[in-house]
Order: sequence, then structure tokens, then C-alpha cells
Amino acid sequence: MLPVGEGADEGDEDEGGGEVREFVVEDPDKPRLDAWLTSQDLGISRAQVQRLIDDGEVLVNGEVPAKGGIRLRIGGRVAVTIRPPVAVALRPEPMNLAVLYEDGHLIVIDKPAGLVVHPAPGHATGTLVHGLLHHVRDFGGIGGELRPGIVHRLDRDTTGVMVVAKDEATLNGLVAAWKDKSITQREYVAVCAPAPREDAGTVRTLYGRHPVDRKRFSSKVKVGKAAVTHWRVVERLGEGAALVRLRLETGRTHQIRVHFSDSGWPLVADAMYGRRYDGVLAEAAAAMGRQALHAARLGFTHPFTGERLVFETPPPADFAALLDTLRS
Repeated sequence: MLPVGEGADEGDEDEGGGEVREFVVEDPDKPRLDAWLTSQDLGISRAQVQRLIDDGEVLVNGEVPAKGGIRLRIGGRVAVTIRPPVAVALRPEPMNLAVLYEDGHLIVIDKPAGLVVHPAPGHATGTLVHGLLHHVRDFGGIGGELRPGIVHRLDRDTTGVMVVAKDEATLNGLVAAWKDKSITQREYVAVCAPAPREDAGTVRTLYGRHPVDRKRFSSKVKVGKAAVTHWRVVERLGEGAALVRLRLETGRTHQIRVHFSDSGWPLVADAMYGRRYDGVLAEAAAAMGRQALHAARLGFTHPFTGERLVFETPPPADFAALLDTLRS
């Protein structure tokens, strides 16, 4: 599997394909979760077990554990989802990439809708990584392989600005910057319906895998990682909808979509976290055909030159058409 920086934004949709293994704890000595799972003949290393825990692929009694060192009680139930590996040897594919900036260390693109960022089950070809392998001729190497360093991801149907590292030192520098809220600026625009009553606010929750549907995430969990989304209404539209601008303080998978859905303001045309509409809004959502979410602005400090770089792109035509419909 290709490396992805820890500051991953809105992530690729989980297309499934994993094997779920379930266990009942019979050890009365309250073993550590990570050590106990390693001993369960899963065929993976302890480091891989820890990654599964960090990625929310392990449930203990139906909930995502806070860390791998928690103690298990006899009779407890542990479920593990193991995804099939994705080959690293990828064939470069010609792709019409909208390049906003490029130098010897990194490349910034405007990602279109429908483009999966990273190879995954169900998407073995035609991803952004395949296109970058064809476009970029001066990769410095990531983990000993000539491949792009994905710093953050956008969902398949989310558009907007992305930065990708060409070498490991740049990847490490950008990932470190992602953790510093004063260095990295990530702003999105979205259309939600119904609109929030307030004009601005912050959604601050715990965050993790949905306890029942493993393809989804939830902000209504008892144990999870912190997730913070700042938002403000830019324009109130017809049919009770609103154009909002959002700033991410953290970057959990599907964070904006989940935070707004769980708050009662789902994004228009979000197939996973949205709702059904009637009348004009239903027609507008059908015409949109994807969640109304665009990564509008990305700012960061170049890890090598120290230059402050800021990139901003307008929403694409389908997003603009949605706005026109709701304004009229």
C-alpha cells in the first residue's frame, strides 16, 4: 500500500473488499489489545496490527478503541477488518491533470470530480497516483520507490486543491506542517440543506468508525480522535439551502460530510451521509450527482524554500450550476 501522510483530509470512500475476523477474549489476565491481536494468527505483524487500530479497523465490544494499549476483559468481543493489499508496482497512465504549481519537490493540482486519489480495492487503475506517475519525471523516491507522496486525500467526488510530494523529505516536511495549525490553511466551500440557523460556528467532536456500518464514519462515538470543523454561512439560498465556507482544524476521513450530517445540515447530493429531498432541491441534487464539496483554498510553507504558497480555485461547473438553480 502506498504511504499516505498522517494529515489526510477528506479521505477516499471505503469501497469494501475487506475480511472481517471476530474473536472472543478468553484470556483472564487482561492482555493488551495490540499484543493479544498479534497472537491471534492474523498473519500480520504487530506494527500492522497497530496501523489497523489507528485506522479504526478494530472494534472492541462494538467501539473503536482509543489506543492499542487498552486492556481486554475476558468475554470481550474484538472485530478486525483486514483489507487486501494494493500492489505498489503501478503502471503510469496518461491523464489530463490541472497543474497549479510544480517544482523539483512538489506538485499542486486541481482535482476533478470522479478521480480516486489512491489505488484501493475496486480502483486498481485510473487513479491520481497513476496519472502522477506518468506526468512527473523527477520523483526523488518515497520509501525506496519512485512514486508520489500523498500528503492528504480528497474523496473521489470532492474537487479542489491538492499538494503531492515528489520526495520523502518533502513528504515528511508537509506532513509535519499539516499538524501545525499556524502553517497550513485548508478551506472548503459546500452547499448544505437545510441551512444552519446560526451564521457561523464550530463543530468539535470525537470521531471514529461508525459502530454498525463500517463504510461510514461518525462524530457520535464514545471513544475516538478529536475532530474540529469551523464554518460560516456565505449565502443563504433558496429551498432552505446555504453556501458555507469551512476551515479544517483537523483532517479526519469524511470529516466535513460527517460533521454537517450529524449536525442536521447534510451536504446536498451526498450519497452516503445525505438525505432525500423533494421538488426543486431533489432535481438540483440529482443534476449535481455528487456531494457539493470543493477544496477551495490551500496554503502552506514550502518545506525547502520557506516560501509561503497559497492556491485557490473556484468550484467547477456542476457546483456553479447548483448555486444558480438554488438562487433562482
